[in-house]
Amino acid sequence: MALVVGGKGVRAQVNAKNIAINGDMTISQRSTSVASITSSGYYTVDRYKFSDNSDATITMSQESLTSGNAYTDGFANALKVDVTTADSSLASGQYALISQAIEGQDLQLLKKGTANAETLTVAFWVKATKTGTSIFEIFDNDNTRQVSKAFTISSSDTWEKKVLNFPADTTGALDDDNAVSLYFQWYLCAGSDYTSGTLSETWTGNTGANRVVGQVNHFDSASNNFHITGFQIEVGTFSSTTLPPFQHESYGDNLMRCYRYFEHTGSEGNIMVASGQTTGNTTMVCHLHYHPKRAAPAITLGTALCTNQHNGVAGNVTGKSTSNITDTDCEFRITHAAGTANFAHAQGMSNVVMNNTGDGLKIDAEL
Repeated sequence: MALVVGGKGVRAQVNAKNIAINGDMTISQRSTSVASITSSGYYTVDRYKFSDNSDATITMSQESLTSGNAYTDGFANALKVDVTTADSSLASGQYALISQAIEGQDLQLLKKGTANAETLTVAFWVKATKTGTSIFEIFDNDNTRQVSKAFTISSSDTWEKKVLNFPADTTGALDDDNAVSLYFQWYLCAGSDYTSGTLSETWTGNTGANRVVGQVNHFDSASNNFHITGFQIEVGTFSSTTLPPFQHESYGDNLMRCYRYFEHTGSEGNIMVASGQTTGNTTMVCHLHYHPKRAAPAITLGTALCTNQHNGVAGNVTGKSTSNITDTDCEFRITHAAGTANFAHAQGMSNVVMNNTGDGLKIDAEL
């Protein structure tokens, strides 16, 4: 439970941190802006996935704020969705949303599925061109249950703070593991398969027609934008006046929480990432170490990878691969043209260097 003394300022609560990760939208390792998006994926701000089953095209970006109510509340960044090709006539099964997935082991404090289950409060700043009703949903991936709450965009292109209360769920315990248990998600549009029933404002088994009732179509015009920041998930029931203050983390602490799911390095230029033994004049075997991940990650190696010997001469790389991948490291092999001078005279150790300004090294353990 949470306690706020005097309504603000002093705080003591069960969860030591905001359950949401990167709620201030500060970390954006992949890119600050990606255009022509027509499919689902992680594109810009860390921990926020765009799920798309519409005919629209968007640009997603990390937006820098210099004015507005969210900025004066302490938020310098936001996630922005800019519609560049509209979908004004949604088919029944179409939808689009932004979500953050949370591991089950980080949600045990909710006591979900027990008689002592906790209520939740979700709060965020939102700005949208399209006014009217939008839906925020919590979806239980372990038990296929969900609950939705409506919020209203009252003024076009104006930052507004929303505070939504969600009931406790005494049915369906969450798995205590590193897989996704709950999705927290903002809908941007939805067809009649998700809007034709009665909005399920209490926890219930999944019925598609009841999930997104009343949702406006934020994709119905190429002039529409949708922005969010200041996302927090609190244990307990709060109003706009009793809501605990947003817990701003240092950039470094925030980045470390994001590294558990995704790490991008080497795109800045020449970055040493590993060292290893040259064998047979054609192969160097390294161990690549990275920040601990949620699970064994998928690793994408940069296209402009080279090796740099102790004598400073770059090798002629002909191939690269990874194997024996764990949540903390992997085996990394570099092959090169036989007789390349700096390999032939390696006398042991060589360094692996990312030498590019684009794709870098991507280590992905996203939910």
